[in-house]
Amino acid sequence: MMRNLVRAVAMGMMMAQTAGADTFKGYEMPPYRVEAQDGAREVRVYGPHVVAEVMVAGDRATAISRGFSALAGYIFGGNDQGAKVAMTVPVAQELQGANWHVRFMMPSEYTVDSLPKPNDSRIRFVQMPGDRQVVERFSGMPGNADMGGRADALRAWAAARGLTVVGAPKYYFYDAPMTLPWKRRNEVALTVK
Repeated sequence: MMRNLVRAVAMGMMMAQTAGADTFKGYEMPPYRVEAQDGAREVRVYGPHVVAEVMVAGDRATAISRGFSALAGYIFGGNDQGAKVAMTVPVAQELQGANWHVRFMMPSEYTVDSLPKPNDSRIRFVQMPGDRQVVERFSGMPGNADMGGRADALRAWAAARGLTVVGAPKYYFYDAPMTLPWKRRNEVALTVK
C-alpha cells in the first residue's frame, strides 16, 4: 500500500502545476523573500500561509513517513468532498514536545474554513503567521545526526550574526521520494526574532 501511495505522490508531483505563487519545480510553496544570503544559508521573511498538519510520535524517519501518508491521503481525496487538493512543497517536519508535527502547505486559494474537511481526524488546519527564519539548503538523504548537526551549525551561524533563535529546528523536504540524492532539495530552518 505504501508503495502505491509513493507512486501516486510521485505522479501527482510530476503533474501538478500552480500559477501566480512562489513555486519550486511548478509546485506552490510558502511565500518568502530573502533578506540576506551567505552561500547555502539565507535569512528569509515568510508570509502567512495555511498548513494541514498531523502530529506523530516516534523517531523522525517513522514520523515523516506516517505523517506524509496521512496528509497525502487527504490531498488525494481523503476528505468529505472527495476533492483532490494540489500538491505543494515542502513537506515540513518539526519536533514539539514528544511529537513530530508533519505539515503540507495548502494552496493559497484556500483558507482554514474553505478547505474540504479531512476524513482522518488526526489532520488539522493551522493558519501559520508570517515569521523570519534562518535556513540552510543542502542535497542528499540526510539522517538524524546530519540534520541535528546542521541545525546546531545554523544556530551558531545565526548567533554570530546577532540573531536570536526561538523554538526547535524545522526540516523541509522538496522532492519526490525517488529523486536522486544529489538532486534533492532539503533545508534546515530556525525561527528568529
